[in-house]
Amino acid sequence: MIRQFELVERVRAYDPNANEDALNRAYVYSMKAHGSQTRASGDPYFSHPLEVAGILTKYRLDSASIITALLHDTIEDTDADVDELRGLFGEEIAELVDGVTKLSQLEMLSDKSKQAENFRKLLLAMSKDIRVLLVKLADRLHNMQTLHFIKNPEKRLRIARETMDIYVPLAERIGMHEIKDELQDKAFATLNPDARNSVLARLTFLRSEGGSTVERIIAELQEVLTGEGVDAVVSGREKTPYSIWRKMQQRQVGFEMLADVMAFRAIVDTVPACYQALGVMHARYPVVPGRFKDYISTPKPNGYQSLHTGLLGPENNRIEVQIRTEEMHDIAERGVAAHWQYRQGAVNAREGRQYRWLQELLDILESASAPEEFLEHTKLEMFQDQVFCFSPKGEVYALPHGATPLDFAYAVHSEVGDRCVGAKVNGRLVPLRVELRNGDQVEILTSQNQTPSPDWEQIVVTGKARSRIRRFVRQEQRREYVRLGRAIVEKTFRRANKRMTDQVLEQARVPLRCDRVEDIFARVGEGTFTGAEVLKAAIPESAAASTGREGGALGRVFRRRRKPADGDHAIPIRGLIPGLAVHFAHCCYPLPGERIVGIVTTGKGVTIHTIDCDTLSSFAESPERWLDVSWDADDQSGESMASRLQVVLLNEAGSLGEMATLIARGEGNIANLKITKRTVDFFDMLVDVEVKDVTQLSNIMAILRGSPLVSSVRRSRS
Repeated sequence: MIRQFELVERVRAYDPNANEDALNRAYVYSMKAHGSQTRASGDPYFSHPLEVAGILTKYRLDSASIITALLHDTIEDTDADVDELRGLFGEEIAELVDGVTKLSQLEMLSDKSKQAENFRKLLLAMSKDIRVLLVKLADRLHNMQTLHFIKNPEKRLRIARETMDIYVPLAERIGMHEIKDELQDKAFATLNPDARNSVLARLTFLRSEGGSTVERIIAELQEVLTGEGVDAVVSGREKTPYSIWRKMQQRQVGFEMLADVMAFRAIVDTVPACYQALGVMHARYPVVPGRFKDYISTPKPNGYQSLHTGLLGPENNRIEVQIRTEEMHDIAERGVAAHWQYRQGAVNAREGRQYRWLQELLDILESASAPEEFLEHTKLEMFQDQVFCFSPKGEVYALPHGATPLDFAYAVHSEVGDRCVGAKVNGRLVPLRVELRNGDQVEILTSQNQTPSPDWEQIVVTGKARSRIRRFVRQEQRREYVRLGRAIVEKTFRRANKRMTDQVLEQARVPLRCDRVEDIFARVGEGTFTGAEVLKAAIPESAAASTGREGGALGRVFRRRRKPADGDHAIPIRGLIPGLAVHFAHCCYPLPGERIVGIVTTGKGVTIHTIDCDTLSSFAESPERWLDVSWDADDQSGESMASRLQVVLLNEAGSLGEMATLIARGEGNIANLKITKRTVDFFDMLVDVEVKDVTQLSNIMAILRGSPLVSSVRRSRS
C-alpha cells in the first residue's frame, strides 16, 4: 500500500499548493473508518480507496479529488454520513463523496433498475462537477484490476458487462484513453476470454516474426520527416486486443488485413507542421483508401484532435500514423484532466457543462419515464463510432453511425426535432429515414403545426431523439385516455341520473387509489377501471341500482343495435391518434360512413368495430365497456383507411394486373396482397385496399364484379 507521506508527496510534486493537512486527515479518517474490513482478495479494504487515490495522482488532479478518492466508500460501507464529512472536510468534499457513492441502500426492483438509478444519480452529480466521474472511473478501474478475486462467475460477468456498456464509453467521451483501454481490456478478458487469447497469440507471433520491425519503421519515418525539414518525435505502440478484435468484427476482415494493428505517432510543434508532416507521408508512401481522418479541423466531442492516416509504409507494412502537437497529445492521453485548472489556483466546478454530450444525457434524463428506459437510451447515446455533420451555419454535430436527419434535428434542439417536417442534405430534399454520412450538411425544415409521430421511433437511433419521441407519445396517450375516460364516466353518471362534479369524484380518489381526479379518468380510458366502478366509489348507495339498469339497457343495445339517443355522448373519430389510444378492429375494418361502436380494451384504449361485427357478441356481458361513437362529419382530411377484400380471381395471364388496374380505376390503393390458395383455375387472395370511405369501397367492389376475370369479391370479416 501507498504510505501516507508518499501520497502527500505525489500530490505536492505537481501541485505545491495542495492542502496537505486535509490529505493527511482524510488518509487517517478513511483508514479508521474501514477498520478491519477486507476485500475479496483478503487485503484490507482501505487498500482500495488508497489505490483509487494513487490512480488519480497519475493524472495530476487537485487535492479535493484525491481526498474524495480516499473517502468515496465511507458513506456506503461505514458508519460515516454526509453531514459528518461536511463538518470535517467542508461542503465541496461532502458533495463530491456523495456524488460518487454507489447508493446501494436504494430499494430497487431489480439489479437492472438499481444499476440504472445509480447511473442517473452519477450523471446528475457529474453534471455539477466532472471530478465525480474521474473518481468513479478510477474506482471502477481498481475494481476491474481485482475482479478475478470475486468467486461468483455471474457477478464477474455482470460487473464486466456494466463496465463495457457504461464506464468505457464515459471514459472515451471525456478523453481518458489510458483508463478506457485498461477498462476495456479487463472487461474483454472476462466477457470473451477465448477471443482475447486468440488476438494475443497473433500479436505474440507477429512480434517473434517481425523482430525489430517496429524500431525500423520508427527510424525510417523519423528520417523521412527530418529529411523534409519537419521537426517531429516519432513513436509506436500496439493496439489493444479489444480494439483489434472489434475492428475485425466490424470490417469482417482477417487479422492480416488490419492496417492499424500497430499505431505510429508523430508529435510536432504546431498545427501547420501537422499538415506538413501529413503531406510528406502521403508523398512518400501509398495511402490506404478511406483511412484518412482529420480530427484537427473537426475535433471529437471530447476535444480529441489529431490527423489519422493509413499507409503502405516502410517495408510494405500496413500502418496507421497519428500526427498531432504536444498539447493535442496531452489532451488525447489525459482528456478532461488536461484541462484542469488547478494551475490557476481554482477549480472550475462546472467543467462538465462544456460537453454537449453531457447536456444531451441530461435531456434524456428529463424525458425518460423509468430508470430502465433511461439506461437504454443512454447506451444508444454513447455510441463510440460517429459521423460528423454540419448545420447550414457550419456548426459540427457528432452522431452515431446510422443516424438520420431526424436524429440531427433532435441534436440541434428538442423543439427542432418535434417540429421537423423534412430535411435537405447537401442541398437536396431527402426522406427523414436516410442515413447521414461524414461531412454531410443538413438543413432541417420545420412547421409549427407538426408534432412527433409514433412511427419516428423506428427511424431514429440516438437515445435523445428516442426518449423525446416516447415522452410525447406518452403525453398524447394520457390526454386521449383522460378524454375517453371522462366520456365513459359522464355516460355512467347520466344513466344513473346522478350529477358528475369534481366534488363527487373527489370521494372516489381514496378507494380507487388515485392522486387526482384526472388520474381516475386516465385509468378508465385505458381500461383499468370501468365507469360503474367509479360511480360505486363516488356514490356507493346508487351503484347497485344503476348497474342493474345499465346492464339491461346496454344488453338490449347489443341485441337490437339501436341508434344512439339524442342525449348520448358521441366521440368523434379523426383517424389514428398519437399514442394509439384509438384502434380500428382488424376483424371488420370499419370505414367512414358505416355505423360503428367503441369497445374499451384494457391497456389499449378504445377499439372501433362496425355495428354488425360478429366479434361484438363476446362483449355482450360487459356493457360498461361499450361506447357510442360516430365518425366526425366535419373531417375534411381525406385520410385513407384500409379495408380487406376476399377476391377469387381466374388463374389466367394478366388477371392480377387487371385486378390492380380496376382497383386503381376506383381510385383505391393496394396496401397489401396475400394469396391464400391457388388451383389450376383460380387464385383465392386477401387484398387490403386503402379507401376514403365505405362508398368508395362499394364502388371498387362493383367495378371488380363487372370483370370477367373476377369470380367473386366480398369484404373480409375474419
